[in-house]
Amino acid sequence: MRTSAFLYPWDVVGDPDAAARTASLGVAQVTLAAAYHSTRALTPRHPRHRIVTAEHAAVLYPPGERWSGRALRPYPAGDWAPGDAYGEAAAALADAGLDVHTWVVLAHNSRLGAEHPDTSVVNAYGDRYPWAPCIAQPATRALLVDLAAEAAVRPGARGTELESLGWYGLTHLHAHDKTSGVGLGDAGAYLMALCFCPRCRTGYGEQGLDADALAAAVRSALEPVWRGAPSDGGWPGVEKLLGEGRAAAIRAWRDGTARTLQEAAVAAVRAAAPEGFRVLLHADPVSYHCGANAGVDPAHILSVADGVVVPCTGGAGLLTPFAEARRGGAVLAANFTIVSGMGGRPAALAADAARARDLGANELRLYHAGLASDDDLSAVREALRAG
Repeated sequence: MRTSAFLYPWDVVGDPDAAARTASLGVAQVTLAAAYHSTRALTPRHPRHRIVTAEHAAVLYPPGERWSGRALRPYPAGDWAPGDAYGEAAAALADAGLDVHTWVVLAHNSRLGAEHPDTSVVNAYGDRYPWAPCIAQPATRALLVDLAAEAAVRPGARGTELESLGWYGLTHLHAHDKTSGVGLGDAGAYLMALCFCPRCRTGYGEQGLDADALAAAVRSALEPVWRGAPSDGGWPGVEKLLGEGRAAAIRAWRDGTARTLQEAAVAAVRAAAPEGFRVLLHADPVSYHCGANAGVDPAHILSVADGVVVPCTGGAGLLTPFAEARRGGAVLAANFTIVSGMGGRPAALAADAARARDLGANELRLYHAGLASDDDLSAVREALRAG
């Protein structure tokens, strides 16, 4: 199967051996970050540094003129990726014989929420999630669609992978995060992800719901959860907490909002891209799920994009709904964490990849070649060599 490794530009820029080392893994492609959220990242082999702190969500290239005069616009990176760091890294990787595809993070931006708080998701208690832009708001949607087109179609790129192209919720790898004291479960996490900004309130009204009554119902449904009652059970759990009719109306609003954004973003990328440019989404086959792997309807998204990248580190079962909906040459890429310290199993990659193939995967993704230890990379190299 065709295999791609994720990298950040700072893994490559300033390290003359990085591109060749990546190629030696046996991958054909690199998925290189062009727009990324804030992070603190290890660089265990870089000759000049060991830790990179990306202080805010940024584009890792000079943003274009399209943003002139716009209040909502992408932020340029600081000294962690100055100038055209993406372009410099992409050129080095291409010189090593690797295809380069862009990696674009969209609806996940804490600085946007801090500087423009009205863009953020607001939960039923009135708390804002600054890391989570509300994808229902017209100005935010315009930002995300234009950012997708610009960041995806960088010079020389042969395709893109769009991450966080959907709703983001409470769950977030945040600095000093202390939100796991109560087990919310799948249903409780969904209720805590519901947005009550003015646009979403109007949207609920369009579905026949009173937004104030809905917020009160969410708070009432969650009250036993805060006292330790379980809230698992997936979507039936949501229906139990809110009632089937109310749950269906909420889902219709949120699923429809995410679908139209995904359609618009993919169309904008294709309009800007050359012939043969591939557009993939990081996706979860359960449409009400939130986060970096956006919840989608498999049949719908595979009619819109060229394929999906599916999280498989905890098991490859999420591939099955996409495989059942696939038609033609759609890409179904199984994404495995290869960093042992982040829960990955690089030594088991060959077996895991075989299982993913049996479930319909036709490509692999390796997260993340820049973060992995030498031992992890050696295990990956052996697994890919074995086939």
